[in-house]
Formats: sequence, C-alpha cells, structure tokens
Amino acid sequence: MADLKYYDVILKPVVTEKSMSTMADKKYTFYVHPEATKVQIKEAVEKMFDGTEVEYVNTMNLKGKMKRRGYTSGRTNNRKKAIVQLTATSKEIEIFQGM
Repeated sequence: MADLKYYDVILKPVVTEKSMSTMADKKYTFYVHPEATKVQIKEAVEKMFDGTEVEYVNTMNLKGKMKRRGYTSGRTNNRKKAIVQLTATSKEIEIFQGM
C-alpha cells in the first residue's frame, strides 16, 4: 500500500442533490484515494478542516462505467467514495456553505 499523506487522501467533494440533502445531518461526501482506509480518511478530514470531529466514516468502491465511442469501447476509472459523519459538537465544513 502506498504511503499516503493526509492531503493526498481527499480528492474532491461530491456535489449532488442527495449529498447536499444529507448535510443537514452533518454528513459530508468526498471522493477519496482508492487505497485510503477509514482511519486515514478520518485523520485527513480532522486535519484539513479545523474544528471538525469525525464520528464515523462509510466507504464504497465505485466500479467504472462502460463507455463507447464508435467501434472503440473502454471503461472509466474506478473511484472510492466516503461519507463522513461529524459529531454533534463539531464545526461544519466550510467549503460546502456557499452551495
């Protein structure tokens, strides 16, 4: 397994209608590095966003979709998604505030 630093773990936030509706419950969704563990994801969120305390992390591996362009077919990249639940006393993550 690769030696991941905390700033390499979180790739980008997931901005969908469903993920935005769960923000009221302090659940935030991110695409993460495919080899990142739940412990690494928890540490990365707590270090990157000041004042946050993670209660638990749920992860899921997303298989790439089949795509075609004429005769040539291929597959998009596999991804890993993490849903992070913050504690009740934790600060909210500010990057989602303007959305």
